[in-house]
Amino acid sequence: MLRAAAGALLGTLLAACGTPGTTGKPQSFNLAGYSAQYKRGHADGCAQRRDDRLYRDEGDYMMGWNDGRSACAKTRR
Repeated sequence: MLRAAAGALLGTLLAACGTPGTTGKPQSFNLAGYSAQYKRGHADGCAQRRDDRLYRDEGDYMMGWNDGRSACAKTRR
């Protein structure tokens, strides 16, 4: 339950930190301070691809994937 609450909070914070590109480039996010697994998950979630083993076994990857998918879905609308 705590992990879900932390994920929701983190997703909200990341969505607020993203800055849209003005040259048609994909939106960029400030991921400084996050683990490598979180960053990989975020990139994969944004690209809508998923490593099922990492998603199942690595909490940081799963949280990053969920946050990346949510944040990037907002830019696709």
